[in-house]
Amino acid sequence: QVQLVESGGGSVQAGGSLRLSCAFSGSFRCMAWFRQAPGQEREGVATISKAGSFARYSDSVKGRFTISQGSAKNILYLNMNSLKSEDTAEYVCAGTVSVRCAFGARFIYWGQGTQVTV
Repeated sequence: QVQLVESGGGSVQAGGSLRLSCAFSGSFRCMAWFRQAPGQEREGVATISKAGSFARYSDSVKGRFTISQGSAKNILYLNMNSLKSEDTAEYVCAGTVSVRCAFGARFIYWGQGTQVTV
């Protein structure tokens, strides 16, 4: 059974840092972090292709956040630096077997989310 479990969320002051983790079972061609703030639509934060570790970021987090795969290969990270109040949201990791690795890809596996408050 495919599972994705996020951890690492919490409260942090503006300018601070957090690292989110996503422990997962299963095999994906592409993984991503999304976030959703209250009253807002879910937005893509970062994607990473499993084959080449090619990463993409939304403009709002580019240069501040880094998505990476753990050495254990079943951990996905999101390192978040220079956090802003507008980064406050529930962060969710997702996986897809789609060859297309983009926010608009068909992500069918989702975690439960972890709350980040800045």
